[in-house]
Amino acid sequence: MNLLESKATLLNQDKIKSRFIYHGMKRFFDIVAATCGIVILSPLMVLIAVLIKAEDHGPIFYKQIRVGKNGKEFKMYKFRSMFVNADKMLDKLKEQNDVDGPMFKMKKDPRVTKIGHFIRKHSLDELPQFLNVLRGDMSLVGPRPPLPSEVAEYSEYDKQRLFVIPGCTGLWQATERNEVGFNRMVELDIEYIKKASIAYDLLIIFKTIGIVLKPNSSY
Repeated sequence: MNLLESKATLLNQDKIKSRFIYHGMKRFFDIVAATCGIVILSPLMVLIAVLIKAEDHGPIFYKQIRVGKNGKEFKMYKFRSMFVNADKMLDKLKEQNDVDGPMFKMKKDPRVTKIGHFIRKHSLDELPQFLNVLRGDMSLVGPRPPLPSEVAEYSEYDKQRLFVIPGCTGLWQATERNEVGFNRMVELDIEYIKKASIAYDLLIIFKTIGIVLKPNSSY
């Protein structure tokens, strides 16, 4: 049994589902905010697209299968920040993982392009996820959507992250991010689920805007 699992009571999934007013307001806010985000940030997104294309002439966008609410898989969109063959290089790099648990992160990942370093540092590679928000696969705020390979290693405690719609940003991203390991990330996600409200979502969004302007430990 996971150490955290032995110390904590699992969340009440039925109670989370019963918050109809909050979920309705959250969805309405997501649609309005994502639409405004696409319109307002479209010049920046076009500039990023041009720079990505100019660097190595590869695809602008990167699509990856992620796991959302209740284990439903979906295609998540990002600006491509790595070389085209990055996925094929992953097996050779797994031993250099800088975080504990099933999640993979490297501070100096050799697969990242020059423009990729900048957009990842400022979280600008996540901007295409506004499309995922409009599709309903993601919310503006929620736990980071994991890879299927990560979920395969989850304990029952870890799987509580999948009780809600994943987000473009969340408590983990807006606070400690890569300064902590996988277990702490799960704790922060569960803390968010317990405290979730429109006001709390807005607070996390404002914190995220600050991180875009003054990056934390993102890489």
